[in-house]
Amino acid sequence: MTNPDFIVVTTTHEAEEPARELAARVVRERLAACAQVYPVDSVYWWDGDVRAEPEYRIDFKTRADLADRLTAFVEQHHSYETPEVVAVPVTGGSAAYLDWVATETAR
Repeated sequence: MTNPDFIVVTTTHEAEEPARELAARVVRERLAACAQVYPVDSVYWWDGDVRAEPEYRIDFKTRADLADRLTAFVEQHHSYETPEVVAVPVTGGSAAYLDWVATETAR
């Protein structure tokens, strides 16, 4: 099932506790139906150098029409100067799960 109405929005955080706090705040605001938090090793270019750091990735499951509101919320509540906020369209999935995402997010 292809459905452009849903996206997964990803960001990262420097530590587990603030990542979990941000995830809970977003879900509480109903900007995402759920969030998954897990450790990752990030390698990136910053301030003229390659850096490698452990981070915590957060994947938010939400509706596409909430992308701008979710992005603004993450940027407002994030400690990074330039937080990653990337939205990826959902190109398939369980109809029941996507119905749940639609029901559990803000209107």
